Amino acid sequence: MFARATRPLQRALAPLGDRILIRKAVVETQTAGGILLPTDSAKESNEGTVVAVGPGLRDVSGVLHAPTLKAGDSVLLPKYGGAEIEI
Repeated sequence: MFARATRPLQRALAPLGDRILIRKAVVETQTAGGILLPTDSAKESNEGTVVAVGPGLRDVSGVLHAPTLKAGDSVLLPKYGGAEIEI
């Protein structure tokens, strides 16, 4: 009767073209020495890990130019670049 409810409700995100999906790193709230940092003074993280990469774009002659990144690579993010989504 409830066949749909037994399936896991999970979607796979697949970027198109030259798009790259990145998961931002969690901001650390404790230093290596054990000092706890207040959450309001912690800077926003500009580091992340590549989750998925699109196939690339084709130029005018039809040649596919694939991105040089692959899943699992660590990257630095620009401050005002990209589009944020929440999963």
